[in-house]
Amino acid sequence: MKKPFVASRVVLSLVLGGVLGGAAVTTFSLTHAQAASLVSSAPAVSTAVPNAPMGLPDFSQIAQQHGPAVVNITVTSLKKVSNQGGGGALRQRGFPGLDPDDPFYEFFRRFQGPGGDVSPTPTRGEGSGFIVSADGLIMTNAHVVRDATEVMVKLTDRREFAAKVLGSDPKTDVAVIKIDAHNLPTVPLGQAKNLKVGEWVLAIGSPFGFENSVTAGVVSAKGRSLPDDSLVPFIQTDVAVNPGNSGGPLFNTRGEVVGINSQIYSQSGGYQGLSFAIPIELASKIKDQIVSTGHASHARLGVAIQEVNQALADSFHLVRPEGALVSSVDAGSPADKAGLQSGDVILKVNGQPIVASSDLPALIGAAAPGDKLELDIWRQGKPEHLSAKVSDASDKAENVAAAPGAAGQGRLGLALRALTPQEKRAAGVAAGLLVEDTTGPAALAGVQAGDVLLAVNGAPVQSLEQVRSQVAKSNKSVALLIARDGSRIFVPVRLG
Repeated sequence: MKKPFVASRVVLSLVLGGVLGGAAVTTFSLTHAQAASLVSSAPAVSTAVPNAPMGLPDFSQIAQQHGPAVVNITVTSLKKVSNQGGGGALRQRGFPGLDPDDPFYEFFRRFQGPGGDVSPTPTRGEGSGFIVSADGLIMTNAHVVRDATEVMVKLTDRREFAAKVLGSDPKTDVAVIKIDAHNLPTVPLGQAKNLKVGEWVLAIGSPFGFENSVTAGVVSAKGRSLPDDSLVPFIQTDVAVNPGNSGGPLFNTRGEVVGINSQIYSQSGGYQGLSFAIPIELASKIKDQIVSTGHASHARLGVAIQEVNQALADSFHLVRPEGALVSSVDAGSPADKAGLQSGDVILKVNGQPIVASSDLPALIGAAAPGDKLELDIWRQGKPEHLSAKVSDASDKAENVAAAPGAAGQGRLGLALRALTPQEKRAAGVAAGLLVEDTTGPAALAGVQAGDVLLAVNGAPVQSLEQVRSQVAKSNKSVALLIARDGSRIFVPVRLG
């Protein structure tokens, strides 16, 4: 865009900070006389651009110093594969007069005796890891060594060692392996909690088998939860991570390991700009448990939860759509003993805010069985405080319910009737109303015929009058607690 010409003034721009793209620009104007006076009286100024206050990190120093502590891991496992070639092979082997479409074809295929069509075949996989003790203790991903019959570790000096898997934890995807070696190089461990979004980070690993490859990028986000029942608040980066990088270290600019590269988001199978690392604090905690006991343990609260969207926030009179909405409580669980109820919204755990519902499993999983947690909740439009003593998860993760589609506009649109005793037993509920038909906003929200309506805005309902009463109190939306196929979930329905 052209600037208007000013005959009597000279426009000067000063770039503060000395780096393009990140500098502050201050523009002001002077008369020709002022400019001439300034130039004549000012001392000679160097035309060189001064160094930026914080330049790019020296990746070569980090790679040179800590690369030798990053290892390549090769895993051999046995996988059952077909050695008969499917239906065509069966036809070649025999079974005279038996057509592949015959109902007994599958029976004979499965029970054809010795020499069947499935046999274990060795398969190989690769990953990365990093040495955390000079006597050969190595951290990596659980999925790297899953089902391994043999684990080989290759160092940068080309020495190779057979490794023993000390233990692995699928919940956090952390594993610890050990090689028989001494005086090995190690990496220093930092703190992921001190990372800032936008900060430079560096990955070293073996993508596609290319050992000790270095890639760099920035922290894109922190505390990312992924839809895989994981208990990990992931570090999201744009560091190029590919198959084979799994288990390798993520360094900060001081050369400290702040995470374990674990997953990527990809529609092609390769890197697409989204990679995720396990925070080193969590990984170190799991490592210590594995070294001490051979396994890791996690805490369990005993609730099914779902996300709080704007419609649900309006229904429960929350200021913001935040927290974890409790859709059901396991009988006899720590949550049940603490007094948590369906319809409660968990806002904080030990003072830490729950913004997204997926924040809760990560916080609960980070606790140890037997720990006492302080819960700040929202119940019936008022804040309350509860204490819960969590139990051992025993591989049972917190259940995060999948929210149905968004609600529409207009009337509620439900045809309801009382449940018969047989229907109550079949649905496993003590009370509620059967949904016979749905129209309008209820149908658009995902409510279906055959669902059982248990509560409206957290208040249990057993009659049409109770439903009408709760709907009459609501302005924008209502939250319907629905039982379907043994599960319970709140469905937000917007009102007209």
